[in-house]
This record gives sequence, structure tokens and C-alpha cells, in this order.
Amino acid sequence: MTDVRLLPTPVTETWDWQMRAKCRDLDDADFFNPDQERGLARARRDERAKAICRSCPVLAECRQHALTVREPYGIWGGMTAAERTAELARKRTTETLARA
Repeated sequence: MTDVRLLPTPVTETWDWQMRAKCRDLDDADFFNPDQERGLARARRDERAKAICRSCPVLAECRQHALTVREPYGIWGGMTAAERTAELARKRTTETLARA
């Protein structure tokens, strides 16, 4: 008999949260800035995307995914790429201080 503990985790258990995401049927452009977008236009688009995220039932899963895989672009889990970078740096600092 096959030892099922050796089988890979079913993909559905890892990714099903995306099926419940509020952004699922929205335009990607709402969450990823065009190359030349800057300033107020970018801030407004980011805020609109974050507003969608705030009421999303899978906000925590999305944010954890983005932090874990270090998503380099777009709004994920209600955070911009810069906010995710800052959060990861904060976590590293906290972990370093805890070890000291």
C-alpha cells in the first residue's frame, strides 16, 4: 500500500483561497500600476485597490502569500510592494532583536 504521507499536498489546499478573493473577477490593472503611473494617480489607484482588499474574505491569506513569496509588484493583501518590503524588514529586525 502506498504511504500517502509521501504524496505532495493537493494543490487545491494551497490555492483555493484565491477562488474566494474579492478581486477575482476584477481587472488586474486595478491592482498593478502601469509603468509610467506616478504621484496622485498611483496613490488613488492604490487606495481603490486597498479598499477592495479591506472587505475581502481572504485578506489574511492573500497577504501571507505575498509576504511569503515576496511578490514584487501590485497590491496584495491590502499592501503595496513598498509596504510589504517594509513589513518584511520589520519582521527581520524583530526576529534579530529577539535572538539577541
